[in-house]
Amino acid sequence: MRLHRLDITAFGPFGGTQQIDFDELSAAGLFLLHGPTGAGKTSVLDAVCYALYGAVPGARQSGQGLTLRSDHAAPHTRTEIRLELTVAGRRLEITRQPPWERPKKRGAGTTTDKAQSWLREYDTSAGAWKDLSRSHQEIGEEITQLLGMSREQFCQVVLLPQGDFARFLRADAEARGKLLGRLFDTHRFAEVEKRLAERRRATEAEVRDGDAALLEDAHRMHQAADDSMPLPDLAPGDPGLADAVMSWAAIARSTARERLTIAHCARTAAESARAAAERVLDDVRERARLQRRFAEARERAALLEERADAHRAAQKRMERSRKAEAVAPALDLREAAETEQRRAAADEARARA
Repeated sequence: MRLHRLDITAFGPFGGTQQIDFDELSAAGLFLLHGPTGAGKTSVLDAVCYALYGAVPGARQSGQGLTLRSDHAAPHTRTEIRLELTVAGRRLEITRQPPWERPKKRGAGTTTDKAQSWLREYDTSAGAWKDLSRSHQEIGEEITQLLGMSREQFCQVVLLPQGDFARFLRADAEARGKLLGRLFDTHRFAEVEKRLAERRRATEAEVRDGDAALLEDAHRMHQAADDSMPLPDLAPGDPGLADAVMSWAAIARSTARERLTIAHCARTAAESARAAAERVLDDVRERARLQRRFAEARERAALLEERADAHRAAQKRMERSRKAEAVAPALDLREAAETEQRRAAADEARARA
């Protein structure tokens, strides 16, 4: 937000019309409002706040327009605040007139005029001011949306009322924190902090559960490996537990791999020894088989030697039988001839008889 010009009429200590050119004041950078008490320094800031939000800061807003009117103003001069500013890239002009108890035009006494507000925007393409609204509510909503602050926030952040700064400096840390929270609207940050704290607690619970599961796995590994290397003396949730367990597991894994390599070598050596033993066993078995066959052969040879005489006698008998078999037909013929001869002799004897 950048202020350009402020016109004050019959407001606060100013009985007439006062114009403040902020562009000229801020041409060199920062500027200072100074003067004796009652000169109207605070009234200038009140006028800016009233032009923006239709109310002044702090307790001075009680009574609204009746207390804002200058006691030095002429009876027929109406209180008016006109502020020209640039906000969010738009050049606006806000004019506000608080309620006014003026003399009646006819007769004696006074009458009260309602508060009036105007909002205009400078159209650069047309080079002229364009009316936007005359509604107090619409103007208030538009300014609040453009500035991003309500009147209370604007007064707390931009226009720190008199006495509040001194009270802020004298306040303790807790009160100062609460005031700063109101000044800068840290409620959303508190909500974010609360959410982060809840997420931290949930994450810590997850970490503890994960650490517990990790320790259980580590204990099972320790029991299975029967390793003399002690586990890290840490509890679930302790810082560095995961790294310590992973380091222990890495060492245990390296040791197990070394043992596995040694076991593989031992198994290979055992397999080689077993193969050599099997070859020796096969040779021994073959020698034993041959020895059994040799012993059996010797037994059979001895048995044959014992039966050699009977074998030779049998062979002689067989030879005689073979020879007798050759003359067997002749013997048969002889027997047949003898039989025939005996029959013929008998026949002869019967014939002679």
